[in-house]
Amino acid sequence: MKRITVFCGSSFGTEEIYTEQAALLGKTLAQHNIELVYGGANVGLMGAVADGTLSEGGKVIGVLPDFLRSKEIAHQGLTELILVESMHERKTKMNNLCDGVIALPGGFGTLEELFEMLTWAQLGLHKKPIAILNINGFYDSLIALTQTMVDKGFLKNVNKEMLLVSDNIEDLLHKMKHYVAPTTGKWIDKEKI
Repeated sequence: MKRITVFCGSSFGTEEIYTEQAALLGKTLAQHNIELVYGGANVGLMGAVADGTLSEGGKVIGVLPDFLRSKEIAHQGLTELILVESMHERKTKMNNLCDGVIALPGGFGTLEELFEMLTWAQLGLHKKPIAILNINGFYDSLIALTQTMVDKGFLKNVNKEMLLVSDNIEDLLHKMKHYVAPTTGKWIDKEKI
């Protein structure tokens, strides 16, 4: 993996550990010679992960919609800042630039980005590892919900297993490096109908 996209909040959240782990993730990526691709802002966990990477001499590519430049203040110290027209173009660009995805704590935007990448993977549009750094159990309820989706017949277990989860950065990177995408498609083969 040469580049990882990180989706995370533009806020810091209520617990200091979120910021600490975001910065540590950034530092760890740089130490592993993995470039960071992220949303381009200098606020919240977004700024923390970028600053962590930069503090270790790592490369950081930010992708920011032009209309958010004044709301999510563009980080001025990045290796590269790419301005795009829309949120959809932002996600597409971030996907095109990366070899895998990690989600940190965040709100609706973070979840939307995470689930779009999972959906694309489920449909076979990419085979990249998609991971959650489950800091302090932040995503426990979401992980339980994915099991409910399986139990109620809305999600195949093989697709649930595409979502890699750990509360430890090194363990998560190990899982991502050894990830093998499922060969089972979402849809029933025409020959089996």
